Amino acid sequence: MTIPKPSSPSAAFRPAWGAKGAPGRREGQRGFIMAMLLAFITIMGILLMKGIPAITTEVRREQEAELIFRGESIAKAIRVFAAKTGRYPNALAELETVRPRIIRKIYKDPMTEAGEWDFIYAVQPGATGDTRSLPIVGVKSKSQLDSFKIYNQKTIYSDWAFSATNNLLGVPLGQPNQSIPLGVQSGGEGDKGTKPVGGGKN
Repeated sequence: MTIPKPSSPSAAFRPAWGAKGAPGRREGQRGFIMAMLLAFITIMGILLMKGIPAITTEVRREQEAELIFRGESIAKAIRVFAAKTGRYPNALAELETVRPRIIRKIYKDPMTEAGEWDFIYAVQPGATGDTRSLPIVGVKSKSQLDSFKIYNQKTIYSDWAFSATNNLLGVPLGQPNQSIPLGVQSGGEGDKGTKPVGGGKN
């Protein structure tokens, strides 16, 4: 009769996972990976938060450049319109009626969500404040934000006046023997005076 040999204690308690490693070690590896992942996410979040102001500043600077391009394009088109027709437009849409074209399209204010301009009028509004039929000589942004760039010695976007009666340095331009009263108006306030219809070169 053969008596079976007792199995060794180590064999009785040998784990079923074989050579791949203990469950505790695998759980430790998972915990380490999770900790590394959380640390990576935290670092990326910090870097992103630090980068947001720089991104915002760059976007604003691009919008400023676009504001100048659009405002000056509209002012130049108004100047050409006045030279061709002898009057200022009562609406920006009139600029698109001139042939050959004097403006690619009626641009919107890039500094505001609505994109609506604040108009500069050739004459002062009446007591009612109605400006619907007043001749337009230029545009301004409606944004009250401070600018990064100084434009014509102004540092608030709403003060950046793009007028057909001025060149880029703010010097009045015009054609001989053509003048109309000009009260530069934006929102019902401005300086009164007499300046010529714009017809000079940009």
